[in-house]
Amino acid sequence: MKIQQLVPRISAQQLDARVRELAAQISHDYSGKEPLLVGVLKGAFIFLADLIRHMTIPVEIDFIRIASYGQSSESSGSTELKKDLEVSIEGKDVLVVEDIVDTGITLKWLMTNLKKRGPRSLKLCALIDKKERRQVDLNIDYVGIPVASGFLVGYGLDISEKYRYLDGIYEVVFENHG
Repeated sequence: MKIQQLVPRISAQQLDARVRELAAQISHDYSGKEPLLVGVLKGAFIFLADLIRHMTIPVEIDFIRIASYGQSSESSGSTELKKDLEVSIEGKDVLVVEDIVDTGITLKWLMTNLKKRGPRSLKLCALIDKKERRQVDLNIDYVGIPVASGFLVGYGLDISEKYRYLDGIYEVVFENHG
């Protein structure tokens, strides 16, 4: 499918305001603790960087990379661990930071995998919660912005590795060949 246009959905200013609110809430909830924030690559790297800059508590950072989309805009339905954590999460307060939750299949797999590793607590923070295609029950402890529909890019989100650099979030409008 060819992209016809990108339609602005969430401005850089709206993102900044919401990320600051999330950082304040997380800092409050983890007061007196030093949580391990696990960024899900590649999409969450910008969100995670902005989030920790606004937090008021010490944190540890690690990254994990899982794949289910490949080069397509549709989930493949299977999940593959591409890069594992470099630190043990046993006995730690872990907060997984994700860019977008869509079907939920990949995140459900990740949360189940991480829970088996014995963290003290395990929570999920997602910048975008897109419930239109949710296929599994998944608890998102910190939701940035709920979005009803649309294929989104920008602020770390991509389509075939393109558009991550955009400072806002845009909906992709595909050309209609019918």
